[in-house]
Amino acid sequence: MTRSTPVATRPRPKTPSSAPGPLKRYRSSVGRKAVMAVTGAILFLFVIAHMLGDLKAFLGREDFNHYSYWLRSVGSPALPHRVFLSILEAGLVVAVIVHIWAAVSLARQARRARPVRYAARRKTHENGYATYVMRYGGVVILLFVIWHLLDLTFGAVNPKGENATPYDKVIADFDPARWYITLFYIVAVILVGFHLRHGLFSAVQTLGWGRQGRYPAIRLVADVTAALVVLGFVAVPVGVTIGVLK
Repeated sequence: MTRSTPVATRPRPKTPSSAPGPLKRYRSSVGRKAVMAVTGAILFLFVIAHMLGDLKAFLGREDFNHYSYWLRSVGSPALPHRVFLSILEAGLVVAVIVHIWAAVSLARQARRARPVRYAARRKTHENGYATYVMRYGGVVILLFVIWHLLDLTFGAVNPKGENATPYDKVIADFDPARWYITLFYIVAVILVGFHLRHGLFSAVQTLGWGRQGRYPAIRLVADVTAALVVLGFVAVPVGVTIGVLK
């Protein structure tokens, strides 16, 4: 009986990954957190610039209207009227969509990694605060932004209509008789502050800019920044309501 000689088999070539390097990194949880941090930083800079612009209302009607016109004429005469602002708004919309998509995909990935919930899960700061403020607060913020655009940017739901000056729109919007609008605005801005507070701290952790020993200082900076943003945005509607802005 003859023994068969084993036939040497060639090693199978490794199948290259179908996803390119950057895309593969993005699909990881670390990559998506980095995307959330970067897009969050873009939106944070916009929030700061928007707040400073709103505070110009305290300089008077003429200065505030001039600032609003300047926003629509940036780049003139090289660029047509409002083109730069439209490009900026489109970039912000993309940043918001990517930010939300990354957050939703991370939440789904976490649920898939743990399909069965723990019978008794201890409530922690992360599970409680982050879940309710970041997730549900984010939905309220999105609805607030849509209303804000329809109200003060396009004038569709503003009492003065589309053709009124920006200053007149603000005064009409937060008239004392429309206290419910002012209350909704303040609540939404407070949610923005909570969202920003947690987002700043999380971004520093994700991007590796902070060490554990520096966390108390980073939290303090996040708290102060969020508080200043809330106070800056709330100042205008409260100023109109109490008669400081007329």
